[in-house]
Amino acid sequence: MDQLYEEVEEPVSPPGQYFNSSVICSYVFGFLEIAIPIDDSKTVSLIKDVFLPINPRFSSIMIRDQDGKRRWRRVEVKPEEHVKIPKFPEGNSPELYDHYFDDYVTTILTERTPQNKPLWEIHIIKYPTSNAAGTIIFKLHHALGDGYSLMGALLSCLQRIDDPSLPLTFPSRTSSSSQGSKKNMFQKLPSVISSFFSSMSDFGSSLVKTTMDVDEKTPVRSGYEGTESMPFALSNISLSLDHVKAIKTKLGVTINDVITGMFFYGIRLYMLEIDNMARKAKSTAVVMLNTRNVKGYKSLKEMQNSKVKGLWGNKISFLQIPIPKLSQSRSHNPLEFVWNARKLINKKKRSFSVYLIGLLLDLEMKLKGPEAVAKIIYKTLGNCSVVISNIFGPMEQMALANNPITGLYFTMTGGPENIDITIMSYVKVLRITLRTLKGFIDEQKLKFCMEKAFDVIFKAAMEISQTPN
Repeated sequence: MDQLYEEVEEPVSPPGQYFNSSVICSYVFGFLEIAIPIDDSKTVSLIKDVFLPINPRFSSIMIRDQDGKRRWRRVEVKPEEHVKIPKFPEGNSPELYDHYFDDYVTTILTERTPQNKPLWEIHIIKYPTSNAAGTIIFKLHHALGDGYSLMGALLSCLQRIDDPSLPLTFPSRTSSSSQGSKKNMFQKLPSVISSFFSSMSDFGSSLVKTTMDVDEKTPVRSGYEGTESMPFALSNISLSLDHVKAIKTKLGVTINDVITGMFFYGIRLYMLEIDNMARKAKSTAVVMLNTRNVKGYKSLKEMQNSKVKGLWGNKISFLQIPIPKLSQSRSHNPLEFVWNARKLINKKKRSFSVYLIGLLLDLEMKLKGPEAVAKIIYKTLGNCSVVISNIFGPMEQMALANNPITGLYFTMTGGPENIDITIMSYVKVLRITLRTLKGFIDEQKLKFCMEKAFDVIFKAAMEISQTPN
């Protein structure tokens, strides 16, 4: 058996090494809110029969070979060692269990999983909260894969309730005004030239931002060192996906543009609440990107197919986007934050600086090793104010072993940023999760400012008589 495991060892990818280093230890947390009381009697069999076969990495640990290189080595998995079922005081109200749940989540967000076991855990919360009869939390090390890989793996464990034989469908990401006619080569030339110079500028500014350009200290950036190991709190905002789409259609933008504009406006409103001068402070958001050229999630078989490159693993990059100052918006028109977000994101997307940075990190990896690259990534995140990541989920309700799932959201840990914002769509709800540094960020006030930003943007968008050009 040991010989068989030796044969299937695979090298740990460079990103896998960055995310499991002495500098960064990053996890992705997936939360499933269950509609009925959880029966955990089938947990071990589900892990063995459904979860572990998804990918060999779920049955592997990281080791160093004779050459000092890190590899995945298959080991025997004891599912019961990875399943955590906390005990809370019995007979309490859902509101009180909310507090127990929040305290428990705060604890597991900063705990590291043992390196001598596969890098994942499943936490089963069997107590009712305000949102669900029970909650299942998947804690998956980022070295196993990025949000796309891990969410694809999670979706493969779930069944569509209305008809399990039908494929899942996902929201459209395109804008309502993106169906224009195709341009010929000469029409594209000015855009290509502009993209080249923009890319050079972005590449230079990204290097400066990584090495020496630091955001100002504000109500959303403390400047403290080592905050990744400090306690964080989670809070959630639920938005109607139909309302988001209504804004998207009215403004001729994408869902991402709407949400990013809302975040920028909400962050500035929060700054204004805490410190009036902070509304003009230099602040930057790091927006995480999935660099795969695919739409929606592929089947598990496609993701595991070695001939289909780039589906499983860590295929991510990031955009550094300045958060518009509140004083820069025209008469404080909230829609300017959406249009500014669209303008900035489109400019960055046309740039190939992301790939230049990737090449630079690859070179650094070859010359100095993964620890040096991890330090660069850590410093990049630490020099900015907010990290934003999104995953589009299915539009149909799902179930786990016949347990209907009423809510689905995720978060990430491991970086030095004080605010992490993650977005997950599920059925007709957009779930926004705020991971905020306890004792520094007022999570309830930030949540209120975000909700206020969306309400103001929605109202302003609905008053527009026609889509702007």
